[in-house]
Amino acid sequence: MIACDMSPEVARARAGGTPLVALESTIITHGLPHPQNLDIARRIEAEIRAGGATPATIAVLDGRLKIGLEDTQLDDLAKAGDVRKLSRADLPVAIATGATGATTVAATMIAAHLAGIEVFATGGIGGVHRGAETSFDISADLHELAQTPVTVVAAGAKAILDLPKTLETLETLGVPVITFGQDAFPAFWSRDSGLAAPLRLDNPRDIARSHRTRGQMGLAGGQLIANPIPAADEIPRAEIDRAISTALGDAKTAGVLGKDVTPYLLDRMQALTQGRSVRANIALVLNNARLAARIATELGKIAT
Repeated sequence: MIACDMSPEVARARAGGTPLVALESTIITHGLPHPQNLDIARRIEAEIRAGGATPATIAVLDGRLKIGLEDTQLDDLAKAGDVRKLSRADLPVAIATGATGATTVAATMIAAHLAGIEVFATGGIGGVHRGAETSFDISADLHELAQTPVTVVAAGAKAILDLPKTLETLETLGVPVITFGQDAFPAFWSRDSGLAAPLRLDNPRDIARSHRTRGQMGLAGGQLIANPIPAADEIPRAEIDRAISTALGDAKTAGVLGKDVTPYLLDRMQALTQGRSVRANIALVLNNARLAARIATELGKIAT
């Protein structure tokens, strides 16, 4: 078993039975410029602490898998350039070669499970890209959800994706997709994707019980909790769809492919919405952190 370096705060939480919530690090290295990225990372951690849980931001630093970052490490990572983006395929290579990298949803799930953390808060998961029938561009996040027993709290899948195909793939893989508090599946920046939620639960206790029941039944994988962005912060679906259509056309014209597609599209969305997409992204991540802390707290009350 690979060794995990736990921060003093995470180690104290484990020793004292305080709930833990995992956080990815690509939002720091690939999501926002410095110093805004550092400010948001600290705000997300603060929301989790305010909810009675302990945050565990995950990254690989010089080949060491870090579960929880100390403030100086968080600061250094936020300032670093050319940091690797690590998914399932990249994570072992980065550790083996002493590299530094930021974890995506899939890699964060793997690390969280290694560290015994059952809940993970993120912005939005990856999924099936538009045009995947010819490009075969499908995020590793979906298969990770099918095999790693972590509850992932997100504002659905990123709206730049093919959401119907993403939901179909998750259904095929046997991943519970549970929308929190509404019947419509959210679309990241918007509360309503126009698609029905496969499942709905209205309180963190039931979400925690669902997670625990899957483990007791011996079912592989985790569950996706689709937490709608707060109404005051959303961008209406019709408006965001126009911007996505323009961004997709720009990506095709520019010949952007593979791993470069998502960051390119998110950057174009920022420009096309005059920064509203970034403000909405920040609001939804903070909202997900709050819900994740509540779920982790409820999980701590239920015997394994």
